[in-house]
Amino acid sequence: MPIFIDRRLNPKDKSLGNRQRFLRRVRAELKRAIQEQIRSGRIADADREHAVSLPASGTSEPHFREAKDSGRREHVLPGNRHFIAGDRVPKPGEAAGTGTSPGMEDSENDFRFVLSREEVLDLFFEDLELPDMVKLTLKEILAYKPRRAGYSVSGSPTNISVARTMRNSHGRRIALGRPKREEIEAILRELARLEADEGKAPDKALRIGALRAELDRLERRRRIIAFVDPVDIRFNRFETLPQPNANAVMFCLMDVSGSMGEREKDLAKRFFVLLHLFLKRRYERTDLVFIRHTHTAQEVDEETFFHSPQSGGTVVSTALEEMKRIVARRYPSREWNIYAAQASDGDNLAADSEHCLKLLRSDIMPLCQYFAYVEIIDERESEIFGATDNGTSLWRAYREVKQSWPNFDMTRIAKAADIYPVFRQLFARQPAQRRG
Repeated sequence: MPIFIDRRLNPKDKSLGNRQRFLRRVRAELKRAIQEQIRSGRIADADREHAVSLPASGTSEPHFREAKDSGRREHVLPGNRHFIAGDRVPKPGEAAGTGTSPGMEDSENDFRFVLSREEVLDLFFEDLELPDMVKLTLKEILAYKPRRAGYSVSGSPTNISVARTMRNSHGRRIALGRPKREEIEAILRELARLEADEGKAPDKALRIGALRAELDRLERRRRIIAFVDPVDIRFNRFETLPQPNANAVMFCLMDVSGSMGEREKDLAKRFFVLLHLFLKRRYERTDLVFIRHTHTAQEVDEETFFHSPQSGGTVVSTALEEMKRIVARRYPSREWNIYAAQASDGDNLAADSEHCLKLLRSDIMPLCQYFAYVEIIDERESEIFGATDNGTSLWRAYREVKQSWPNFDMTRIAKAADIYPVFRQLFARQPAQRRG
């Protein structure tokens, strides 16, 4: 039975496994560099092209090389015909080697990637998602996810199932009666014992001849019946499973009252810009509802939400009342995944904070998949309010909500560098459902 061995080279004569590890390493480095650039710059810059430099030392693939303490080498030792102890070996001349000049050699950061807008956003939002997305009223299939689907007799070498292949090989060898190594070793030991015996038994020669014939037969059978045959090989099979995209709506609630200065409004807008980019990139069927509030709240369009100079007093509950009214009118909870993100400086009347607490407990949280509250504070206040037990009346009221509802989260932002870490904290992909 012929045995065929595939010795075709991998792409570019490289190990496919090493190439995959290299690509994962470069992708992780690109992701880290992009995150650092966005964190140190403007959030709106995430929606632009980026040039990323990587160290040249990290771009090489693994390869074999000679070990310094093994192998055959030639050394200059004392006592040979040309050199003795104490001699100085001259340096190579100009023709043998030249020094390096500026701009002639590779620098540490000469491996440069220019990433498009699409690639930047893919890396930026790769491991983020809306928590606890429930598949309600499925309308359109937009994504596919690979899923294991048993085994196949053909496939990529990287998907080979070693366990299943060796199981098939073992069963075939038993069925065909392939000689075991122990049988051959027993015959060899018996031959060695008979040949070492100096006695002249009448059947000694016949016994040795029979053993050698049996040994030859077993060896031929071992060569004919392969240890691993092509019919034994199995590959892990994967099939693409359609992932339906559920209906989801994100409510963006922003405080624009007089207590919110230009710094606070700028930080809040940066947070919502990042949220806007994330939703538009990852979820094509997600509605955005923008609500601004002072002492009154109103639903506005995107342009007004980010650029209107409106100001006034502070009544936070008006935004929650407006959200409740819009949900009842346009987004029934049995058909929509409802999310909310609120940004405020925490300045509110104590009585109104209690009203916000009642609204969240009785009307908002039972309908929401997830509610995120971001409080914008001064950098000096961040040191004072290092412990989350301290804060404004609105913060204390929302803390009671967090203790009762696991799908409610809250955090603070003191400077622009805090926005991206906070955003990842709020919307990081969770290993399990957040709601019980």
